Amino acid sequence: GIVLVAINPYEQLPIYEQDVIYAYSGQNMGDMDPHIFAVAEEAYKQMARDEKNQSIIVSGESGAGKTVSAKYAMRFFATVGGSASETNIEAKVLASSPIMEAIGNAKTTRNDNSSRFGKYIQIGFDKRYHIIGANMRTYLLEKSRVVFQAEDERNYHIFYQLCASASLPEFKELALSKYSCVPG
Repeated sequence: GIVLVAINPYEQLPIYEQDVIYAYSGQNMGDMDPHIFAVAEEAYKQMARDEKNQSIIVSGESGAGKTVSAKYAMRFFATVGGSASETNIEAKVLASSPIMEAIGNAKTTRNDNSSRFGKYIQIGFDKRYHIIGANMRTYLLEKSRVVFQAEDERNYHIFYQLCASASLPEFKELALSKYSCVPG
């Protein structure tokens, strides 16, 4: 399949705006510069033409911008499918992100908020190729982080959030104390 190598510039660039989506929409692969929108357009076109499911795999190291790339692909599908204003699918699919980040993100030496799980996002389209729904599954990849962290790294955020709330009445039965919440 098609491979796109993207680099996270760690700042907003004007290469992901609405006009860029429209520029890539309807284009053939290779007619324009490599871009996440070109990959999304190719998958969208093949889905419509062949009426077969398509997959886009976004992979990379910590801090590479995988989640952002997935957001841009979803934004592309919602826009070209005419459903961006109707469903705001990107926002709906990613609305659970703060909860997932608390449970599955940790501090690593490369990223203060690094996802330690994989995401599988399945987007459903109707016969007119408009987005009608989505389903996201998560897979915890680093169970070892629960009991061990490298130097300058930190456990999953949820443990620190629980410790910060240890004095609240609703957390009393968790038996958290200042001793159980000390890192290391």
